[in-house]
Amino acid sequence: MARDWAVWHDEYDDPESGLSRRLAVVQAHLADALAGRPRGPISLVSLCAGQGRDVLGVLPGHPRRDDVSAVLVEKDPRNAEVARSRAAQADLANLQVREADAAVVANYAEALPADVLLLCGIFGNVSEADIRRTATAAAAMCSPGGTVIWTRHRRPPDLTPLIRSWFADAGFAEIAFIALPTAKLTGVGVHRLRAASAGLPAEPLFTFSG
Repeated sequence: MARDWAVWHDEYDDPESGLSRRLAVVQAHLADALAGRPRGPISLVSLCAGQGRDVLGVLPGHPRRDDVSAVLVEKDPRNAEVARSRAAQADLANLQVREADAAVVANYAEALPADVLLLCGIFGNVSEADIRRTATAAAAMCSPGGTVIWTRHRRPPDLTPLIRSWFADAGFAEIAFIALPTAKLTGVGVHRLRAASAGLPAEPLFTFSG
């Protein structure tokens, strides 16, 4: 049975849930990534953005909010509409919610390279080969010095050590890796791109198993 991705978000309403605790970590590192950018415009892209809780929980009150141009890519129309409504309520005129398949880079290629790239809620729902392809492609999707934030559960077999190595092989320096034992054994990774990489992938990055 296919997962209902709108219902999946209900767990965020419980502040003690694993998703809520993971969200808090992602939001903290997103806030730091925005604050650490040089003066001037900031490009932010979030793939499989869901209802946009990570970005919309940070951007409205952030000192750099007016510098940020954000594209949130979400395939589920219900989640996209929730994100769009919340962005409008926060008066985030430079935030676009795009109802599209985030696995297809052509759907948001004009928004790349991103200064901040969010890959949250993806790696636990796709194959190992897809994770590696996405981690490798991230180097071409980020600007030099850009930050990527990703999440993945650490249940056996724990792929997070491999994922961290794949980002390193792609040219990223690890800024942080946070293991949350109470958040469904979740890992949150934060990496910064050392140098530009050419060549956006033509094929889909991943296929959701759910």
